Amino acid sequence: MTAFEQAVKTLKRNGYKTTGKRQRILELLYHSNKYMSAKEVQDRLKKMFPGISPDTIYRNLRTFVSLKVVEETELNGEKLFRATCDVHGHHHHFICTSCGETRELDCPMSFFQDQLPGYDVHSHRFELFGECSKCLQKDQYK
Repeated sequence: MTAFEQAVKTLKRNGYKTTGKRQRILELLYHSNKYMSAKEVQDRLKKMFPGISPDTIYRNLRTFVSLKVVEETELNGEKLFRATCDVHGHHHHFICTSCGETRELDCPMSFFQDQLPGYDVHSHRFELFGECSKCLQKDQYK
């Protein structure tokens, strides 16, 4: 079963209908390896659903986050969303600020725990932001 199919199954198991809009939002996120804003999701779905509102997009994205089939982060005050990684185990991300491409990273927490003897860290969040190699190459040829 693909990660996308698993996400749809999670919706159904939690009592949510798999409407055309929900399915398309999930398809969009699960078939791209990047974070997207709610506005970007809306723009990409406009042709198929001309009247789709930002509220509908955002409400569905929040539902998907609560069901853990979509992840969220924040960049420059804007919420961004992507399909939950199929990487098993705890990890973090590098996120390209130009194109949104995402790459999984191992957790660097042991480095910090070594610097905090006698402390108990309950949670953490770690993301790197910058430009991916493709965007850097594009910038060279401008």
